[in-house]
Amino acid sequence: MDLDKTDRAGQPLVSLDGVNKWFGDLHVLQDIDLQIAKGEVIVVIGPSGSGKSTLCRCINRLESVQQGEICLDGVPLPAEGKTLARLRSDVGMVFQSFNLFAHKSILENVTLGPIKVRGTSKAEANKRGRELLDRVGIADQADKVPAQLSGGQQQRAAIARALAMDPKVMLFDEPTSALDPEMINEVLDVMVSLAKDGMTMVVVTHEMGFARKAADRVVFMDHGKIVEEATPEEFFTNPKSDRAKDFLSKILTH
Repeated sequence: MDLDKTDRAGQPLVSLDGVNKWFGDLHVLQDIDLQIAKGEVIVVIGPSGSGKSTLCRCINRLESVQQGEICLDGVPLPAEGKTLARLRSDVGMVFQSFNLFAHKSILENVTLGPIKVRGTSKAEANKRGRELLDRVGIADQADKVPAQLSGGQQQRAAIARALAMDPKVMLFDEPTSALDPEMINEVLDVMVSLAKDGMTMVVVTHEMGFARKAADRVVFMDHGKIVEEATPEEFFTNPKSDRAKDFLSKILTH
């Protein structure tokens, strides 16, 4: 497939058109339209159960959608098969729980994907892996296993692992919600630096400080719908919808 000619100027890197998703009778994503430009940082916020995590999981096809289309770099995500595996490797994902392989060293966790999926040589993968661990501030932890690291260090290892695949876009699904408060900033700092370096990012988070600092656009979801999208400045100072006003009044007063 010739991807070059799909890279037209102005074409979104990720586009969701008319996306609908049900779990049984529960309509978790309702007519989602969202375009994400290359280098854009989108922060998705909203109450629990509003469909934020499902949205993330649909972008890399961990969840399938029943209606609508999701495209990455102009190419529709296929339902399954090798093409899906290839496209999915262009989408890095960082979960709430770190999902590291417990019996492998941190460096092995980071290099496994490039070696197995991309066919990178072990020496090259190790060199790049150490560079990435240095970038996220845990170069000295490379030879330890996950259980020897703090939660914040494990999550930074998970970010390095996702970056090792040179993804076109990074998805973060509440990456700090399982962490102790003092570890949250060390992970958010890494994410802010990625945003500054131009990484395309979709971040589901409750961290409003991060949204204000790093987002190009805030997308507010409720009951499976995108209710509002705006710049952080607009959204936090002058939300348009009653639901967003209500949500912000609950979280920003504490």
